Amino acid sequence: MKKSLHILIFLWLILAAFSSVAATPPTLNGQWRGPLKVPGGTLELIVTIVPLTNGTYYAALDVPQQRIYRMPVEVVLKGSDLTLQIEQAGSSFKGKVLKDGAVLSGFWKQPGLSGTLEMQRASSAATASGKVRLTPPYREDEVSFTNPSAKLRLSGTLTVPAGPGPFPAVVLLSDSGPQDRDAGEQEYRMFSILADYLTRRGTAVLRFDDRGVGKSQGSYFNTTTIDMVSDAQAAMSFLRTRDLINPQEIGFIGHGEGANVALLAAADANAATPAFVVSLAGYGLPGRHVLVQQQLEIMRLIGASPAQVKAALALHVEMIDIIRQTPNDAQARGKVAGTLRNSNTDLDPHMARARAIQLTSPWSRYFIDFEPARELHKVKCPVLALNGALDLQVEASGNLSMLRRGLRNSKSVKTQKLAGVNHWLQPLSEEWAIVNGEQQPTFSPKALDVMRSWIAAQTTQTSIEPTTVKRAAHTKASKQERSTQGSSPAASR
Repeated sequence: MKKSLHILIFLWLILAAFSSVAATPPTLNGQWRGPLKVPGGTLELIVTIVPLTNGTYYAALDVPQQRIYRMPVEVVLKGSDLTLQIEQAGSSFKGKVLKDGAVLSGFWKQPGLSGTLEMQRASSAATASGKVRLTPPYREDEVSFTNPSAKLRLSGTLTVPAGPGPFPAVVLLSDSGPQDRDAGEQEYRMFSILADYLTRRGTAVLRFDDRGVGKSQGSYFNTTTIDMVSDAQAAMSFLRTRDLINPQEIGFIGHGEGANVALLAAADANAATPAFVVSLAGYGLPGRHVLVQQQLEIMRLIGASPAQVKAALALHVEMIDIIRQTPNDAQARGKVAGTLRNSNTDLDPHMARARAIQLTSPWSRYFIDFEPARELHKVKCPVLALNGALDLQVEASGNLSMLRRGLRNSKSVKTQKLAGVNHWLQPLSEEWAIVNGEQQPTFSPKALDVMRSWIAAQTTQTSIEPTTVKRAAHTKASKQERSTQGSSPAASR
């Protein structure tokens, strides 16, 4: 009897453990797409979710038809119950995770609109295409380097033109949010395209995974803008050790927040100075002003009424004031969560708490108080600043004006507002490339050409035409780089 009891208990423990495992919801990691019915048609909503090392999630919403990209989303997952809160737009999604994460099904709500929404997990562009990536006509290496101040290793890809060198080089620095080395946004691999373009024309490029992303060590959640500056400096120090790189001609190309990271690195008198900086969609206005502008633009795009816009803006300003005036994180989180719930009684307490944690994170606190003008006058190297006229996240005219004014001590400054270009440096959709019979987002040819010409003018390396690079790949000095001619990496990823 005793033996039978032991066996029953043992079997019960096995079944309990199995049930526990079986009941565990799948980790959300990927991209989901679905049509939202609106008056006059539908809008495609795209939600990207990335698990972080601290057990929480980073998520962002894209609505390409409204030119909205990377809008922050708060994620709360309890079993199979999922809540997404888009505080900037006063919107939310409540539903279920179905079919092992393949489907998110539930109810969408935003000012003046609500309805059911089902989103399907999207396959990656590389998987969907079924194509093998062709070897490019230049050197391409998986590399890693150490940030000694942070005591962590970062991993990335270094592309170097074919030929003997030495070559000028750039380090690519990504926008806010945890991003991999390609800065992927749906099918658009911004940094992959940029690296391919520049390397084919004579400039080496290093792009790397953010902290806690891909193969890089560290935690993105605890990373501030200043931490990113030290990563950028470590990347430049690494390039200085490479035989084929000219150590005197290494610059930064930063996108969004990455542009400000590049400028802060150039302003640091205690570190090696880059040869030049290219700012793409960089901020010139204080961070809190940028956030307010984004809030206004988002509410306008989703069709909010003037009263709703006024209320959302007042709430936004109130939360920023709370954070700036309350240095203690625990107290600030309590006040912010309470303010959010008072403004929306239907808001889940866990969601309010999650949003409060995000708003009081080290990164958020730094960005709210960040005023570029305080540091820009310390930048001495040449700077090229490009902003898109259609950028809804970083308004072009005001930010370019502030950048130009702040960079008064720079050796040379060129600023340009690019017509028909958005935050991701994409042209109008009708100008996108045709791949396999379908339009695919692409980097603005105008922006690429301006960068290429400007970088060539800052360096001793004459800009190489792509055909020249291909011929060089077949010389005796670069037999190892001999490759099949074909489409660019960006088009085949």
